[in-house]
Amino acid sequence: MSFCATHASLCLSRALARPWWWCARARALHHVGWVDLPCDEQEARVHVSVARVEGGMAKMARTTMAMRKATTTRRTRRVRCAAPGKELPESYVDRHAAPKGRRRRAGVLLHPTSLPGEGGIGTVGAQARRFVDFLSSAGMSAWQMLPLVPPDAVYHSPYSGEDANCGNVMLIDLESLVGVGLLESKEVDKALKQWNWQWKTSKKADFEGAEKAKRPLLEKAAKNLREGKGMEQLLEQFKAFRAREDISPWLEESALFAALKGREELKELFWWEWPEGLRDRHPDAVKQAREEEAEAIDQFVSLQFLFDMQWQDLKKYANEKGIALVGDMPIYVGGHSADVWANRGLWELREDGTPAQVSGVPPDAFSKTGQLWGSPLYHWPSHEEEGYKWWAQRLGRALQLYDELRIDHFRGFAGYWAVDADQETAMVGSWRAGPGKGMFDSLKEQLGDFSIIAEDLGVITQDVVDLREAIEAPGMAVLQFAWGGSADNPHLSHNHYENCVVYPATHDNETTVGWFKRIPSEEKGKVLAYLGTSGKDIAWDFIRASMSSVADLSIFMMQDVMRLDNSARMNTPGIAEGNWAWRMGNTKIWRKLEKQAQELRRLAEITGRLPSN
Repeated sequence: MSFCATHASLCLSRALARPWWWCARARALHHVGWVDLPCDEQEARVHVSVARVEGGMAKMARTTMAMRKATTTRRTRRVRCAAPGKELPESYVDRHAAPKGRRRRAGVLLHPTSLPGEGGIGTVGAQARRFVDFLSSAGMSAWQMLPLVPPDAVYHSPYSGEDANCGNVMLIDLESLVGVGLLESKEVDKALKQWNWQWKTSKKADFEGAEKAKRPLLEKAAKNLREGKGMEQLLEQFKAFRAREDISPWLEESALFAALKGREELKELFWWEWPEGLRDRHPDAVKQAREEEAEAIDQFVSLQFLFDMQWQDLKKYANEKGIALVGDMPIYVGGHSADVWANRGLWELREDGTPAQVSGVPPDAFSKTGQLWGSPLYHWPSHEEEGYKWWAQRLGRALQLYDELRIDHFRGFAGYWAVDADQETAMVGSWRAGPGKGMFDSLKEQLGDFSIIAEDLGVITQDVVDLREAIEAPGMAVLQFAWGGSADNPHLSHNHYENCVVYPATHDNETTVGWFKRIPSEEKGKVLAYLGTSGKDIAWDFIRASMSSVADLSIFMMQDVMRLDNSARMNTPGIAEGNWAWRMGNTKIWRKLEKQAQELRRLAEITGRLPSN
């Protein structure tokens, strides 16, 4: 074999063990002989999704290296070999220029309920815009948040909501309602006066207080909207919103479900415990319920319109500032929800409507009994039969609210753990195949291109990696997970890959300051040696490490930006009470954060993450 052919083969073999741009290099070599290349060689990309493993070393449970296969049809392509020393054409540099770099970005994780302000919880009003301004001044490109769905009424978890598509109306900003004429300033001030002292002095969200103080005002604003006095244009917008084909189907069902579960005799019951006519959705019973609950249904829909109106205004403001909104979607939905009640055939249910199979994960190093989540599992054959329309509706609504979307427990689309609903733990169950790439192909046909982030943490098998890479979704790396095991740990910076989102920590983790105080001294030593730091500013050491990663997107919690300890922790998995309540402080916090904004902008600049890069 000639030197040219040997060199080309070597470059191609390197391409199969290197990032995507090596393929371009191999393809650009026209000074080679006859070489067998894939018919669609740009598909031959390698993403080192976790640790490198060589020879006979045991593979890590999460995975090691995955290659997205080239097309199975291969043919010989004749590539001319230019003689060494021969003059190349003038177009040589333009034709074979190095590929352009990928877009590198950075952003902050903060749920809107954590924003400052007087209202018990943060809202999507003026303080949300102040946060967007902070992100813009800091050179950030993304604002990631937790699910916006109505949280559960007891522990206020946004991951245990009772509706897949509706928004949390407690996020509606009252001052903005005054601004459009739906409320009067004096009535807002009067109603909130009894709570203001507590809210001004508390560093925690008051979900119950917000509900008691705001609900009457929200109901009044919704009624004023429907009466349309002096605001005919807003009323017409409301009617148009309600009539939209992409909104009406799920919204009307959610409104009816909310009205029914608000009935005194049904308040304490799951829908599968309702009278048979309502439980099984007999047409006459449903029609009668819609007529009897017309006022409650109208009220519910009105509030969802107000939430959407304010959220779309915030999204427009953020996008104009160059900030993308990154949402979060739990893979499963609660059993006691409009989604399951109105679409029983799409879930693994018994004849009486009770869950037959529920979600969870099997025992692992973190839990001897596994995790039993209890949400009913999808009946995937039914979803496939209907062309994944329910998922298209759900994802389509999410993409109206966000620019990008993280999907929690992404591995469930490849393979998921099924537990009989009668089990008390997740120890006994079985693995079942998920819908795989076919679902995403169908969703792309219905919705067009969309951007998702695959939450692929925990024990990840090869099929999960293959699926993620097949749909070109970025995975995740978390720096707090990097210090156990060897240098092959996939969360260590040198094992990151470009199509990835790196976090110092997520909402389920401790703050970096709190975590570093707790870990053993031996682990501390590893951290300090790897990062080359004294650890005196560990939160920002981790921010700096995530910004320096090869990962395309770096996201860090606002608590770490503010260098806070575990008193600011957002969630502790496995403990129901005391979560989701952290707030930034009062409205004076923005001036105090000006220095951090400058520091972040400098970091974004030197790591190539400024929006202009």
